Amino acid sequence: MGSRLRELRQARRLSQRELAKRAGVTNSTISLIEQNSVSPSVSSLKKILDALPVSISTFFAGDEPAPPHHFYKASELTEIGDGHLSWRLVAARRAERRMSIIHERYPPGADSGEEMLEHDGEEGGVVIAGRIELTVGDEVEELGPGDAYYFDSRLPHRFRNRGSEECVIVSANSPPSFAEGGHEQHHV
Repeated sequence: MGSRLRELRQARRLSQRELAKRAGVTNSTISLIEQNSVSPSVSSLKKILDALPVSISTFFAGDEPAPPHHFYKASELTEIGDGHLSWRLVAARRAERRMSIIHERYPPGADSGEEMLEHDGEEGGVVIAGRIELTVGDEVEELGPGDAYYFDSRLPHRFRNRGSEECVIVSANSPPSFAEGGHEQHHV
């Protein structure tokens, strides 16, 4: 992750200090990430990539669009999580994608970040295993296997696994927040 961030920062001729200023993080945060001494939270990584601007899927998958195909093996899903959370994106490099489908895994104690997430679009998902605490606006609900959610993504939201077992979710959002094909929208 560190070398990829350094490569993208240098390609845009930004110093660590300038990128930190644009992203609203400390200079030492950028330095530690680039040295692979720390893994940023998903929300921190999003802020940094928004400052470049680079989509999360481009950051992890590279810039090459893939020819469309209909089936994806588990090994072909693109990991866009933060090293603690696992978010595996289906068809990450497919150009002109109109939605994002994500296989999410939250280990016990995992959190999408203290800073609530907000972005354009809608999202929904179904809990496959475990439990997740989902905050949307002022509402907080704990969801378990078979429970689902659907909301306007412009509302502040946060995912937390307060349980003792891994939570698995299959989610979708539209428009694709982990974008390819030149659209630089993000969701984490």
